[in-house]
Amino acid sequence: MNNITDNFNDIYVPYKALLIYNCNRENDRNMNMEEANAVYVESYDIGLHGNPVNAHPLSLSESIALAELLQSSAEMQNGFLKSKGLLPNNLLYVNPDSNGFALWYTPPQQRDLFFVDSLGIPCGKGYVPAMVWKATRDKLRVFALKGKAKPTGKTELYHAPYFNTYQDGSVCMGNVNINIERNTRLEDFIAQWEAYFFGSYFSHMLGGINRTKLNMVHLWKNQTTTKDKFPDDTLFTCGLILNQLIR
Repeated sequence: MNNITDNFNDIYVPYKALLIYNCNRENDRNMNMEEANAVYVESYDIGLHGNPVNAHPLSLSESIALAELLQSSAEMQNGFLKSKGLLPNNLLYVNPDSNGFALWYTPPQQRDLFFVDSLGIPCGKGYVPAMVWKATRDKLRVFALKGKAKPTGKTELYHAPYFNTYQDGSVCMGNVNINIERNTRLEDFIAQWEAYFFGSYFSHMLGGINRTKLNMVHLWKNQTTTKDKFPDDTLFTCGLILNQLIR
C-alpha cells in the first residue's frame, strides 16, 4: 500500500492581517500606565494576489471574532491527548503538546486480522503479541514485546511481526484516511489508532525483510486458522529499549 497520509494535511489560505502599533509616551507624567502604552490595531483584508488591502481600524465585530477564534484554538489545544478521567492503565508516556504523542502498550490478545487475497492468508481472529505503540496525530510506530507484563523503561523492544511496517517500526497506512482531530482526548486517540492499524488490510513486506524468524505468510496463516498463542520466540530484537522512544 502507498502512504498517502500527507494528502490529507490541512491547507491554510491567508485572508486577514493585523498590524499592531504601540505608542509609548514615557515622558508624559500626567498619564497613567495604560494611557502611556496605548495600542492601536489596524486590520487588512488579503487581496486575490495575496497582498494586504483595505486598511482600517480593527472593528468591534472583528475583535469579537478574533477573541472567539483564539478561545476556540486554546480549547482545542488544551483538550488534545488529555485524559477524560484517570490515566489508562496501559499508558506509558504522553506529551500533550499540539505536536505531541502518546506511548502505550497492549498485552497479548486476539484481534480481527485482514489480509489481501494475494497473500493467501485467510482473514479472521488471531493471537498477536504484546505491543508498544507510539503515535502522533498522523504517524504511527509499533513494536512487539515478549511476555505479557507491562514494560518498563529498560524493556527490550522487538520488530513488530506485521506486513506494512518498516524496519524502524513506522507503519504504512496505505489508503486509510487518518482523521484525528486536534482536540482528540487520550482514550479516543488510542482507540482510533488501534482501529486504524488492525482495521486495515495487511498486504506486503516493506523492504523485503522478514520481520520474524518464521516465514510471515506461514506464521499468520497459522495464527488465523488455529487457536495458538503468538510464538514469542520467533521475534527479532530491534536494538531499542522503551526509554529510547521517549527521547
